[in-house]
Amino acid sequence: MSTIKVIIIDDEQLARDLLKNYLSKDPRLEVIGECSNGFEGVLAIQELNPDLVFLDIQMPKITGFEMLELLSNPPVIIFSTAYEEFAIRAFEANAVDYLLKPYPAERVEQAVEKALKRIQSGSGIKDDLDALSQAHDENSGMLSRIVVKSGSKIRIIPIETIDYLESEDDFVMIYCKEGHFLKQKTMKFFESHLDPKKFIRIHRSCIVNSSQLAEIQQYGKESWILLTKQGAKLKISKSGYLTLKEFLADGNEN
Repeated sequence: MSTIKVIIIDDEQLARDLLKNYLSKDPRLEVIGECSNGFEGVLAIQELNPDLVFLDIQMPKITGFEMLELLSNPPVIIFSTAYEEFAIRAFEANAVDYLLKPYPAERVEQAVEKALKRIQSGSGIKDDLDALSQAHDENSGMLSRIVVKSGSKIRIIPIETIDYLESEDDFVMIYCKEGHFLKQKTMKFFESHLDPKKFIRIHRSCIVNSSQLAEIQQYGKESWILLTKQGAKLKISKSGYLTLKEFLADGNEN
């Protein structure tokens, strides 16, 4: 088997140095890059095309989970974390493996062997990572931001800057002050993870920020249009209209 190319992504220099020391003893492995945050990690994976990535979950700027959402063809991943709850979640979602900090050399060796078998078999990891992301989504709280990729740039969208969201097949288009961006998530996910006191699902294909509500117009017996402060015209379904009326009756309007 040819040398396995490895990238280490961790915001702690000591953690990266420890891993490099462990991995240097295995002639099958070559560390071709190290990154201190998820922004660097996405670019490094795209440019260097590693076979294996050691990925810290809790990092500043963007987390390991947010970084994974930006990869269309991820390599084999071994997660590392200082938080046991995240490690167990990753393991139970069928991720390749995880390392709970501080980890001994023997534990790293076990994770590497498991990863090498996966690489040798040629079986994809995307399904496992999708399962991991879904498990993480189900256990996460309200969103405070959304990380998107626009061309070669990574953007962090604060939730309060969002005007509305619309479904686009398997994606959701997010309209905000900076423009509009696609995210591969479902409307159900956003409905469950956006503050219900601020965001309203007015149609099966649309969620709107209540602060952007300018006017509601009726154009048929059971047909309505919501006008936003930015001038967008959004269709309101019958059930969405009832939800909107209840929302406004509760005094949630901004």
